[in-house]
Parts: sequence; C-alpha cells; structure tokens
Amino acid sequence: MTDDHVFSADRRTFMRHALAATSLPLVSQIRDAQAQAPTRVQAETQDAAAGTRLVLLGTKGGPTPSTLRAAPANLLTINGRPYVVDCDNGVATQLTKAGVKLSRLQAIFLTHHHSDHNADLGNLVLLAWASGLTTPVHIYGPPPIKDMIASFMRMNVVDIETRMREEGRPPFKDLIVVHEFDEPGLVLENDQVRVSCALVDHYTLKPALAYRFDTPGRSVVFSGDTTYSENLIRLAQGADVLVHEVMYLPALEKLMRTVDGAPTLLDHLVKSHTTTEQVGRIAAAAGVKTLVLSHFVPGGDPAITDEMWSKEARQYFHGDIIVGRDLMAL
Repeated sequence: MTDDHVFSADRRTFMRHALAATSLPLVSQIRDAQAQAPTRVQAETQDAAAGTRLVLLGTKGGPTPSTLRAAPANLLTINGRPYVVDCDNGVATQLTKAGVKLSRLQAIFLTHHHSDHNADLGNLVLLAWASGLTTPVHIYGPPPIKDMIASFMRMNVVDIETRMREEGRPPFKDLIVVHEFDEPGLVLENDQVRVSCALVDHYTLKPALAYRFDTPGRSVVFSGDTTYSENLIRLAQGADVLVHEVMYLPALEKLMRTVDGAPTLLDHLVKSHTTTEQVGRIAAAAGVKTLVLSHFVPGGDPAITDEMWSKEARQYFHGDIIVGRDLMAL
C-alpha cells in the first residue's frame, strides 16, 4: 500500500485497514490457544469425565480472606457435568483453575445463607453468562434465593443491559431457575444423580442444609455448617465420601485471646461447628468409607498441621481420613 493511497483514503477506511492489519497476529494466537486449550483440559480430566469427581474448590471456614486457603466451595462433576456446592468470594476463579468452563455451569446448591457460602452466588452466574453461558442454571437451596437474585439483577442492571445490547448476550434473567425449599427430602433426580438434603444444626441460622449426591458409581455427602447432627448421620449412612466441616478448639481458644468480643464469638463458633473429636464420631456413626475434612475453623493458621486436624477424629473413625486442600481432586 502506497503513502498516496493511505492518505487519500477516508478516515474510516484507513482505521478499518489499520486495525485489521495489526490484529491479524493476535487473532491467530488466540485461535491457536483456543484450539490447544480443550486438549489440555481433556487430558487433565480424561479419567474423571466418565465418572464422579470431587474437587475441593476452597477449604477455609468463615468470611475473612486468607492467603492460606480459599473461601469454602465444592465441585462435583458427574460424567463431566458440574454441580457446585456453595459460592463464596472467588468461586469462579477456583472453578476455572479446576478446569471447568463457566459456560457449562448447570446447577448450584446452597447449604445456608452465611456470607462465606453465598457471597458470590450472583457473581458466579453473571461471570458464566459473560463467558458464553446460554443454557439455564438451576439454583437450589433455602429462601430467600429468589429475592437475592432479583436484588442482584437490579444492582447489575447497567452491566447486564449493556452486554445484551453490545455483545449479543441472551437475557440474563431467563438463564436462572430457582428452587427454594426449607425441609428435608429429595431435591433433584435426573439420569445422572439423585440429590437429597437434611436439616442440620447451625445454631440460630435456620434452615441450614446438608446434601447427599448419589450417582451410579459413588455417593458423596456435604455437611454444610453444623454442630454434631443426628440428621446428618442418617443422611450420610453408608456413603462413600463425607465432606465435613471441622473446628480445632486449641487453636481457636488461642485465637480468641487476640479478638475483640471473643466470648460472644467463641460461643457462636462452639454452638455452630463440629470439633475434631465430634467429626470422627459422626463419620463412625454414619459408617462412611472416607472422611474429608474441610471448612477449617480457624482456617488461616499455618501452625495447625494435618496431624492436628485429624488426630482426634482418628480415635473414633477408622476409615480413610483426608485433610482437604484447595483444588484437591478426589
């Protein structure tokens, strides 16, 4: 192209040619990366895609951010289909790290409405939508999920309407289907999984739920937040895996010496959560095969070793005990 030709072109034509010319290498690189990405993800999840795979997305209990552990959330993939349990801050990033395409999000389950379990509920769906989601996401859990989603859409109306107008996104509200319940029983049943729930004891926050997922090859139970619960023991009877929250009292009592309002906070924690001893008793009474410890309280203390977390539980439960880590796949 000659200089005379460039300067004789009108401004719009010049800009179109210039942008096209400078973007060609970048477009080529993006296409190459997209072509390679599915191969990498498939290689990482090849064995899991044909069965049931558990990933601990975040293992820290409580709303305070930590450099040691991510916020509490779990992923169960069943023949490649993702089911998310709880949605605290950063869950979309953790799902991406676990190799899940957000555009494939289909189902979310909330155990209760503490912020470390629901803070990113709306954000997760919004980010999935912005990543190409075109099919409905079903959200299961206790009220007031419908009100929460309605408020979230009002708060983000500018972003949502802009992306629909400028990016051609489908209507955001049409992609959310809420299933509210506050009683135990069957929650979902399809060709892959049967999901049931039980009421557990999370002190004054009610309802709080535990979930059981029964698949053709595996049964997995998530305790949610609870103290010792007979309802949970019944729900988890004979399960292959029990993912249970845990509280280490010696470290908690030490931490309370540095916290304002410690007596009130300690009372709440003791009445809301399960000690390392109690979790062993629960797993033994339920007859589960594997106990996975997660939602650690306190979860930001690197001085607490895996042995400390599991020692008392091992006195009562003689199956496999796994001390959870962020993005651990089981």
